[in-house]
Amino acid sequence: MTQSDPTRVSAAALLARRRPPRPIRFRYLPPKGDFAPIAAINTTPLVDVMLVLLIMFIMIIPVTTHKVDLDLPGPLPPIPGPPPSHRLDIAANGALLWDGAALAPAALPARLAALAADPDDPVLQLNADGEARYGQVDQILAQIRTAGVTRMGFVNNHLFRQAF
Repeated sequence: MTQSDPTRVSAAALLARRRPPRPIRFRYLPPKGDFAPIAAINTTPLVDVMLVLLIMFIMIIPVTTHKVDLDLPGPLPPIPGPPPSHRLDIAANGALLWDGAALAPAALPARLAALAADPDDPVLQLNADGEARYGQVDQILAQIRTAGVTRMGFVNNHLFRQAF
């Protein structure tokens, strides 16, 4: 080894040439390549929102300005009062009263026929006393049905409950 090879360096020489270690410094190194930050604002979401709003306004504005001519009906005629009514009372002793006036049992079918033929379609209110006989009330109900009376109401039903 008389000649020294410049490419060969001894390990001792390497250790002697070695520099002291550098202190660790923290500094920002910008990324390189495709992942570099962009300094501009991303406008894609803004454009998306604006397009959605534009479409909504395009759809809503014709609806609010569109007019349809309608022929609306006029005011309703006044509602008539309650229909006329007649009251048939059956007393405990079997006596009949038509609107408070005494009525013979033989005259009842004629009154019921006149009631059924009335164009005002009056209501018959049947008020049977709680002590009246059931058989007589049943006969009168049959006469009412035979006469063709279609509008009838029972008055003072609570008296039957008290009778039993």
